[in-house]
Amino acid sequence: MSLRSPLGRVRGLGSAKSGTHHFWMQRVTAVALIPLTLWFVYSVIALAGANYATAVAWLQSPTTAVLMLVLIVATFHHMQLGLQVVIEDYIHGEGVKIVSLMIMKGGSLLLAVGAAFAVLKVAFGG
Repeated sequence: MSLRSPLGRVRGLGSAKSGTHHFWMQRVTAVALIPLTLWFVYSVIALAGANYATAVAWLQSPTTAVLMLVLIVATFHHMQLGLQVVIEDYIHGEGVKIVSLMIMKGGSLLLAVGAAFAVLKVAFGG
């Protein structure tokens, strides 16, 4: 005997088993962003007044380049997780919701890839 309503069975609604994962991923990225953001702010303050060559040399360090890439990935993933919740909660038309999610996720990916490309280009001296 199922506790789901007949309408719930027909529509296939119920536990999607993805809400918990989404919740934890948002928390994990938020926690990861704390030290990464503090490191980035400290680094930018330390580079204040430095010339272009010094900034490029800083970004060419393997540790710096890797941390910047991790910061980019965590930031854009956290952003898209948060925007997904906003879109799902406040856009009620199913078609508009799906299109909005696709545009948002595609835009997030495009921005993240662009930022990563810029870091790699500087890091490898392109």
